[in-house]
Amino acid sequence: MLCAGSCAQPQADAGLNEGAGRNPYSLWDKGPTSGSDFFPIAVWLQAPKNAERFKAVGINLFVGLWKGPTAEQLDALQAAGMPVICSQNELGLTHENNDIIVGWMHGDEPDNAQPLPEGNGYGPPILPAKIEADYKAIVGADSTRPVLLNLGQGVAHDNYIGRGVRRGHLEDYPEYVKGGDIVSFDIYPVVHRKDYIAGNLWYVPKGVDRLREWTADRKIVWNCIECTRISNTAVKPTPYQVRAEVWMSLIHGSMGLIYFVHQFKPTFIEAGLLADEDMVAGVTEINRQIQELAPVLNSPSKPDLVRVTPGNKETPVDIMVKSRGDSVYVFAVAMRDIPTSVAFTVDGLPGPCVAEVLGENRSLPITDDGFTDDFKGYEVHLYRIRPQ
Repeated sequence: MLCAGSCAQPQADAGLNEGAGRNPYSLWDKGPTSGSDFFPIAVWLQAPKNAERFKAVGINLFVGLWKGPTAEQLDALQAAGMPVICSQNELGLTHENNDIIVGWMHGDEPDNAQPLPEGNGYGPPILPAKIEADYKAIVGADSTRPVLLNLGQGVAHDNYIGRGVRRGHLEDYPEYVKGGDIVSFDIYPVVHRKDYIAGNLWYVPKGVDRLREWTADRKIVWNCIECTRISNTAVKPTPYQVRAEVWMSLIHGSMGLIYFVHQFKPTFIEAGLLADEDMVAGVTEINRQIQELAPVLNSPSKPDLVRVTPGNKETPVDIMVKSRGDSVYVFAVAMRDIPTSVAFTVDGLPGPCVAEVLGENRSLPITDDGFTDDFKGYEVHLYRIRPQ
């Protein structure tokens, strides 16, 4: 994966999160499917009754079950064929339908200040040592499934007040990531209340980069994606912005996505995504394209094949390069909300080739070992380069 100058942290060497030729889920007998055509696209803390509707949107995994797992929840997910990562309890370990469970969920956002009993404010975050100890206990009870640890926005937001007394202490995170096999985080820049984050979609891949660094690319990294207004009554994401966040994440090495679909204001809607017709259409198309490209995304990266030169230095364009069959794939995204032209230089082409722009019904000629294209702010283009 190439990082064209927008990454806040240095990129780790190729590892699990760069498609190193080994499906990481094969490490667990009862974990997510290890087929090359599977890419995890999850939804956070939703009712199993909506599993079929989420499947129609392209969701293939539930993460979290409210006060579960219960027998009713597992039976409903089994009937819908929807795998789940959930908290580990005795029923989850023993229920006849527990084969639908493909991972265990650690406590959510332990790096945030924790609420004190009876609404008496907030105490410190949970200590990393406690998270690691709890992880070992979960694995001790069942080592056949991976453990997912989701961290808060402090992964990307250095001055996040929600970390309380550990605000700004980034040195905690290399210790936290010891507490999971799959490490994720959430930050929602479109609806964020801080002016210096609001609208800056690149905070999402910034966090992915940091998790990869803090895990030395030895653990699987996922991340969360906003797709509702959450609690911001003035702003909500557009499908265009969601697509940008998704592909920024993938290009920076995320191996799984978790959509946050709740709306809390002005009214509470648990499945807020499903109540938004335009977003349903947009997310469905995003997910369809990801699943179609899953074998490519799961293949080793080829970072030396392609170089990019943006015409506008204020807008880096980051890319991921893959090779499959007779084709080279270049996934590209403008990392700022400023338009730019981009020159792509492609090495080692076998002869005359064309760059098909996937999903856009257009192709670009390749001359002198390269091609050019225009990007709007935060625009995504996905190219398949193949012989003519």
